[in-house]
Amino acid sequence: MSIYSLWGAFEIGLIFGLVALGVLISFRMLNFPDLTVDGSFPLGGAVAATLISAGVDPFSSTLAATLAGALAGAITGWLNVRLKIMDLLASILMMIALYSINLRIMGKPNVPLINNATVFTVLQPPGLSDYVARPLLLLVLVIAIKFILDWFFSTQMGLAMRATGSNPRMARSQGVATGNMILGGMAISNALVALAGALFAQSQGGSDISMGIGTIVIGLAAVIVGESVMPSRRLVIITLAVIVGAVLYRFFIALALNADFIGLQAQDLNLVTAVLVTIALVIPLLKKRLRGKRGR
Repeated sequence: MSIYSLWGAFEIGLIFGLVALGVLISFRMLNFPDLTVDGSFPLGGAVAATLISAGVDPFSSTLAATLAGALAGAITGWLNVRLKIMDLLASILMMIALYSINLRIMGKPNVPLINNATVFTVLQPPGLSDYVARPLLLLVLVIAIKFILDWFFSTQMGLAMRATGSNPRMARSQGVATGNMILGGMAISNALVALAGALFAQSQGGSDISMGIGTIVIGLAAVIVGESVMPSRRLVIITLAVIVGAVLYRFFIALALNADFIGLQAQDLNLVTAVLVTIALVIPLLKKRLRGKRGR
């Protein structure tokens, strides 16, 4: 595998590290099975690409994309909390609606960003090639967001949000407005996913209506791989683990698709993903069996 493939895998892995952090909030902290991710990821790309192509500066466009994702997540939470629609069904309804919304935003199936300025071109240090600069800029951003989340979930509101997912009855008995916590958590989760979509569109040179297909699977794979590689109950380690899981996932994908002796092609991506997730799920079971045998 070439150095370009390695840097490319690292770059995409960091972007999906943001998706993994969003999935961690919804699935692990709120215990909310959220399929809105498959719609909010392309939503971020659609909003950012459309605004940038219209002449808006890339930073404002990326911020608008992040806020659009937060709104989508809040609506999913509202459908569940206020209208009492089952959480999984509420997220499916929002995901379906976002497909049409994204088409409306872009006005066509894809919006190219070939000659437009992006956050990467604006922030690229002089004398550093773009395929090196983009991953480094993303690394700084992802680590900064990780520390912000670590801080937030150690505050009173963050702890209340985590309590809502762990034991909503107990949280309500302590005076926590669990409905508001779900709304806020879903907004934060999908804001991170939409931010990832906006950065992905700027990194890949455009937004496409189909770029969100399978995003939730990739996010879950990153979370599962990260938890298998770095098992811990400490939040600081967990957030780091899912980022590492996303990067490892992209490295495994790149390695599998670039290994000539395996013979895999681009259309085998979903197969590789399924195999990786299966392996990640089996590893903890194998560890338990080995510990049990040693104990005996």
